[in-house]
Amino acid sequence: MNRLYLIVPVILLALFGGVYWQHNRTAAADAAAKAAAIAEANSAEDAKKAEAERKARADADKRTAERLAEEEKKEADKRAKWEADSVTLAAATADYIAQTAALAAQAAAVEKEITAVRAEKERVSRETFEQSRAIELVRIARRNAELEVQRMTEMVARKAGETSLVKNAP
Repeated sequence: MNRLYLIVPVILLALFGGVYWQHNRTAAADAAAKAAAIAEANSAEDAKKAEAERKARADADKRTAERLAEEEKKEADKRAKWEADSVTLAAATADYIAQTAALAAQAAAVEKEITAVRAEKERVSRETFEQSRAIELVRIARRNAELEVQRMTEMVARKAGETSLVKNAP
């Protein structure tokens, strides 16, 4: 019985060792197959991710290129509009400068005409004043002459009133 206690556990240990070794090989093969399947799934997933990233990058690059092209077009349109406005402003400025020069010449001519009219007005005013003065001098002279005639008439009348002919009259 003493041996039985030793032999049975050794046999059972050997049987367990064989089963364990068999199971270990199968488990290793299953684990390797499972790892290969996982690796294959991972590689497929990585390939899908890489493809998705490539598509996303291509799409982003395409959108970026479109955005840059649109911005360049907007900038070119803005520049063209600015240049057109500059040309329009330059033409308008030149036109206004020409109009200003013409109006300045016209203003100078009008000023010259105004000066001539003022001089003529001054001459006419002076002439009118001289004529009015002459008329007043003539009026004064006439009045003085009338006064002188009245005075002379009065003197003659007084002298005539003092004469003997007037005193002896019936």
